[in-house]
Amino acid sequence: MQRFIWIAVIVGSVLLMVLSWGSGQASDFLVRDDGRTRGNPQAPITLVEYSDFTCGFCVKFFRETWPRIRDKYIETGKVRFLYRDFPRALQGPGVDAAVAARCAGDQDRYWQMHDRLFTNGGRLDEAAFQHHAKAIGLDQPLFMKCLEEARHRGPVFQDRSEGVRLGFRGTPGFVLLWTKDEERQKESPIVLPGAFPFEVFEEQLDRLLGASDAKGKS
Repeated sequence: MQRFIWIAVIVGSVLLMVLSWGSGQASDFLVRDDGRTRGNPQAPITLVEYSDFTCGFCVKFFRETWPRIRDKYIETGKVRFLYRDFPRALQGPGVDAAVAARCAGDQDRYWQMHDRLFTNGGRLDEAAFQHHAKAIGLDQPLFMKCLEEARHRGPVFQDRSEGVRLGFRGTPGFVLLWTKDEERQKESPIVLPGAFPFEVFEEQLDRLLGASDAKGKS
């Protein structure tokens, strides 16, 4: 089994963790596109979030930091964003919400459900899921069948297992890595284990994008 090591480094004003995995190659699971992707698929930088719908700091990130990252980097095509599930408990509302979002994804409404689960906060039960499903125009019997069968439970915990392999023990957790330039892909990703303010993401993304621009001009 591949092992990952976090190495503490100081970049600018921020203490970061650099992910080292010996071979120098990013594992495929970090960059796979399973439909839970936002932004330009050809962006040079990818930001991966490991998160839990019941996590207060994850809600804080979604409400305060995500809109600024989205506006400056995702919608401008500079960065691709990937979402990964990391339920903190093995059962309960965090798992149920992750499954509900994926069931909505079966009807091409993953992000609509995802955003409502974070935006509305608090209630994460079957009645809330049904309410959201109706609001975003899902086929409700099909959605409820998916929920009852919990068919996405396995993939939810696959995400979590991968996050644990990366060293995450709580949420949210983020990984920044190169995904376009073959040489840059060999560089160690940067890990942000926590709900950092926008300015931390901005500093690191601008630094990586600046390096990308400089290489493109050389």
